[in-house]
Amino acid sequence: MMAAIWAAGPGNTVFLLEKNEKLGKKLFITGKGRCNVTNDCDVESLLAHIVTNPKFLYSAFYGFSSQDMKRFLTERGLKLKTERGRRVFPVSDHSSDVTACLTKELSRRGVKVQLGETVKELLTKTSVAEGALEQKNIPRIVGVRMADNTVYETDAVIVATGGLSYPSTGSTGDGHRFAEETGHQVTECSPALVPFESPDKWCQALQGLSLKNVNVTIYDGRKKLYEEFGEMLFTHFGVSGPAILSGSSVTAKRIKKGPLVLSIDLKPALTREQLDRRIRGDFEKGKNRQFQNSLGGLYPSKLIPVMVERSQIPPEKRVNEISREERERLVSLTKAFTLTLSGLRGYREAIITQGGVSVKEVDPSTMESKRVQGLYFAGEVLDLDGVTGGYNLQIAWSTGYAAGKGAGEKP
Repeated sequence: MMAAIWAAGPGNTVFLLEKNEKLGKKLFITGKGRCNVTNDCDVESLLAHIVTNPKFLYSAFYGFSSQDMKRFLTERGLKLKTERGRRVFPVSDHSSDVTACLTKELSRRGVKVQLGETVKELLTKTSVAEGALEQKNIPRIVGVRMADNTVYETDAVIVATGGLSYPSTGSTGDGHRFAEETGHQVTECSPALVPFESPDKWCQALQGLSLKNVNVTIYDGRKKLYEEFGEMLFTHFGVSGPAILSGSSVTAKRIKKGPLVLSIDLKPALTREQLDRRIRGDFEKGKNRQFQNSLGGLYPSKLIPVMVERSQIPPEKRVNEISREERERLVSLTKAFTLTLSGLRGYREAIITQGGVSVKEVDPSTMESKRVQGLYFAGEVLDLDGVTGGYNLQIAWSTGYAAGKGAGEKP
């Protein structure tokens, strides 16, 4: 939608070919249906939150920043708000309002929206470059062929098909196929911003438990791969939640080689010494209590049986009999509750796809292919991704803007 809007300049006829029955199907589910439009930060901060190929986005982000996106929406009547972590949402908390705003702008600019239209292949023609020292056969876009064999003739095509995540929204890898069929490299793809799987029994025991204000760290042996403060969730298969999802993007390639370790600091605001004093204080208040009944002030009720078992302190032991060594074990467990991470969930649960059309073959200023004249790529189909917080949608807006302007203004 963004690419089509900005391609629709004076004298241009723009068709938006959408295979779904409506526009913005994937946008509708972003931010749990609220649409985390972007992140209210400067360009350098945007770049700092990109996991794959941040340097490629330098021109696109400076050309159309998160501030530009906020201005674009507010000038068209959509009221926005900024929440924790500088996440920007529509005031209404309805992602459909973002889609409606973009749809209205498409109509205003005269874009011809064709719903239920599936593109089968890109059509190219090879010509000889004039004035070249060595004559080279340079393919250029001449049109697209639809599933029903209808042909749209055109001098520019923008591929903005998304990746492989949430295939029910139409992201089924069409863009990757178009790229490969026209001679482009597609890097290895994997689910990203996706929950982790764990074989540990503790996950099933804690299923449904959400932890807020914890510090999570992912290790490969002693090497720290990722660290984040925030919220996480235990599931029947492993772990999820905002702090965990971003970790999946950072470690997606590495976890294919073997298991990693997740360490959770349940009380990051306390040092080991402060936590020990806190535990001793709780024990003092109920000297004759059994250990299993003394932890209500420290942990959520669902976590207590697991902490008791993992601490190896007898559940019925009186707290006034607990040794210093046993208490230190409890402190260590609280500051580093560990789990094995064995892999990632699939594309059906992944917010984004990591990997895609190689950015080495795309002009970072215009998003035009370096291999095929008149062919442009935008959004998740490219080998670009960021952590949670509105950064991936900003990649879509910025690259969509660059591709639209590039295609629309090319002589």
